[in-house]
Amino acid sequence: MYVATEAGALVLYGRASEQAAIRDLVDTARAGRSGGLVLRGEPGIGKSALLAWSAEHAEGAGLRTLRVTGIEAEADLAFAGLVQLVWPVQERLGALPGPQADTLRAVLGWAERAGRDRFLSGLAVLTLLAEVADDGPLLCLVDDAQWLDQASADALLFAARRLTAEGVAMLFATREEGFAPTGLPELRPSRLSPEDSALLLEQRGLTPASREQVIEESAGNPLALIEFAAAQRRYHSGAGPMPVPDQVLASFRSRIGQLPDRTRLMMVTVAAEGRGHLTTLLGAATALGVGLEDLEEAEKAGLVQVTGNVVTFRHPLVGTAAYQAAPLARRVAVHRALAGAATDDTCRARHLAAATTSVDEDIAAEIVRVAERDRARTAYAAAAGLYEQAANVTPDVRVRAARLGEAASLALSAGLTAQAAELAEEAERLVDDPESAARLAPVRASVEFELGERRLAARLLVERSAHADPDAAAAMLRTSAGYGWFSGDREAIRDAAERLRAMGRPDPMALGMAYLVDEDYARGLPLLAEFVEGALRAVPDFLHGSAEPADDLTMTWGTFCAMILGADAVAAELAEAQVTRGRRHGLVGALPQALQDLAGAQVQAGRHRDAEASVAEAVRIVRDTGLDQRMARLNSVLARVAAIEGDEERCVRLSADEPDTGGMAGLAALSLLDLGLGRHEAALERLEAAGRSPLRYATGLVAAAADQVEAAVRLGEPDRAEEPLRRLEAWAGAGGQPWAHALAARGRALLTDDEDDYLRALRAHEDAGRPFERARTELLHGEWLRRARRRSDARVPLRSALKTFERLRARPWLERARTELKATGESLVQAEPTAANPADRLTSQELQVVRLAAGGGTSREIAAQLFLSPRTVEHHLYRAFRKLGIRSRRELARLELA
Repeated sequence: MYVATEAGALVLYGRASEQAAIRDLVDTARAGRSGGLVLRGEPGIGKSALLAWSAEHAEGAGLRTLRVTGIEAEADLAFAGLVQLVWPVQERLGALPGPQADTLRAVLGWAERAGRDRFLSGLAVLTLLAEVADDGPLLCLVDDAQWLDQASADALLFAARRLTAEGVAMLFATREEGFAPTGLPELRPSRLSPEDSALLLEQRGLTPASREQVIEESAGNPLALIEFAAAQRRYHSGAGPMPVPDQVLASFRSRIGQLPDRTRLMMVTVAAEGRGHLTTLLGAATALGVGLEDLEEAEKAGLVQVTGNVVTFRHPLVGTAAYQAAPLARRVAVHRALAGAATDDTCRARHLAAATTSVDEDIAAEIVRVAERDRARTAYAAAAGLYEQAANVTPDVRVRAARLGEAASLALSAGLTAQAAELAEEAERLVDDPESAARLAPVRASVEFELGERRLAARLLVERSAHADPDAAAAMLRTSAGYGWFSGDREAIRDAAERLRAMGRPDPMALGMAYLVDEDYARGLPLLAEFVEGALRAVPDFLHGSAEPADDLTMTWGTFCAMILGADAVAAELAEAQVTRGRRHGLVGALPQALQDLAGAQVQAGRHRDAEASVAEAVRIVRDTGLDQRMARLNSVLARVAAIEGDEERCVRLSADEPDTGGMAGLAALSLLDLGLGRHEAALERLEAAGRSPLRYATGLVAAAADQVEAAVRLGEPDRAEEPLRRLEAWAGAGGQPWAHALAARGRALLTDDEDDYLRALRAHEDAGRPFERARTELLHGEWLRRARRRSDARVPLRSALKTFERLRARPWLERARTELKATGESLVQAEPTAANPADRLTSQELQVVRLAAGGGTSREIAAQLFLSPRTVEHHLYRAFRKLGIRSRRELARLELA
């Protein structure tokens, strides 16, 4: 490496800025805060040397250090990296919440199953690091992160993004490719200057001419400087320009080629084994007719070193050179010997796969057994890789296709959509019978849906369900109806419902959707209500029993159907149940959708701060888990809040790229914004265009008929409101939701100019929730009363509307209410300001923490619910107490935090 020693200390050349950044990171941890940093660069640039210096500096600063090193041979071994982190601190597992502790016990091999959520291990790592840091600041060093297995990388990055106030510093080193730590700052070590390169070579005994040649050829790469100086080798331009890392690799390959054959064989064995596990290496070496003594020449050459029970290469590129230089037959023989010497099933399966050059069902079955164990531990990426390996050596074509299908499904569960698509396509190319194609359909459809091909996904399931067994066909058809609803594919919805009925399995959800797309509300809405009732009955068991994935799906669809019905309280209850279960069992990946649904119900209930807190939590999870494709959906929920507040820039931004039901939620929000700002023609044209789209059945558009009526009346063209109002009245009559009756009556009042219709709307509002809509009705009624010269009567609904608009910060509507009050002769042109809500002083996360603390939750309990560390919870409480002007949890009970 490019270090020298002075009195035992490491000295780096040309790394002042990198060292300063690392010092800042360490100082941050010493001050009780947390941070992360990524060192990214080409092989040999000195990342490992910087990590070594970091460990030395941290030790001098009083930090404990934990280390993880990615190993190329372990890149497909589930949790291989995480084991390195957890093993030295395993005694702290007992302090973790139960599901988290169980997850890490499964990582260490003490238990078979780890739950169902692949992000739970990241939450467990977060809590574990915080627990260890209770004893003092902590530095986690992760080298060669590009070779971490996916499960370990996900867990470590989740923890790094969520650490806040624990006193933990995380430093990653990675090559350019293979590791994408979005959300963490990156630092790229530069090439060394000629002056620093000369300093590094000062003690190498080179002639001035040789030194200049090495400096020129190495181009400032520290490893190249050292290697070229040791090799004293020239590179001729006649072979063409060669990247410096490739030159280093070629240099290592040349030096290895000069070693004895038995030494080269031993080095190939070490490279193939990858972990340096001496017991396994000696077992394989014996089978190959070599031994530990054959490494002596490589040790003398400075290419390998044996320390204790571990054999390591001087640099990973040495192992790469040794393995690549070996003929295929030798590599196969080495992997076969390593499989025979392996001490665990996973390593044996990996080497068997590498050693197999022809199909072999016994080996394929053995690999599948290991894959299933990884699936049980939620290491979906590793399990996907194993299933793909098993498929490659499976003799039966149908079984091979099925295993590729499993690999695709697991890759999708791991968030690897592109890989899942490739595997699914490969599987489909292998089958030519309808039954096999039907078995592959669910995963292929899921892939297409995630890639945005929603119509294709819906059609695929409908068409292939005819060749599936009845249970599978029923599940496929229900999912197809859901996909069809989102994509506007009415035919897919109708076909799915009809096929389910023809099978003797009529499904209320699919059939209800089929009626709704044809505007047969009288038959459609009661069927959806029946489905929702079934989901509601299942809530107690869902919360307190051992729910299976099918139960999760029922709750998800139940919540969605409740939203279609406009049953706001029921949708909130079902979503809240999913959020509660997700928090309790650490189902991190399921929470964004549940929080999105909950936020939608909170917006309708006028609980805008709660909705913002729910979305903010979901956004943090999405960012911390790499599920960025969900961001647009989450943003669209708050687009309506921005529209109500008259915040045009925010509303437009939040409505952009909203994918669900063709962006209808965003469109409804933009039309409401236009209406509030007095742009009646724009609002009407936007809604009329939506009414001609295939997605006109979306509940948000049906409800937006009230906006359409108001815009048309304001423009003096009431005839443009008749058809949408008819649809809303029919929808309200069939669904029975009080808010829908209120909006329909309000729309009719605008057309008839009859006060009885206004009064009917206000009576319906009494049980309807949706305070913003009630305030709008009060505003319109007050305007009608003022025009009728009943100014004293007008002030009552106008004052009530004003109060609601103030609470909701509905600026355009607030101005209208104030103007109307002024026109009635109201002496107080501006209503008395409402008392400031203490909650407004807090961030969304502070508000969540404070509410849970006010309910009696301890910091550890709150941390487990919000997927934070206890120290972060304490940090938020400290900040919140200062903002609220209080000193203790006991004082929280006296505050109104609505």
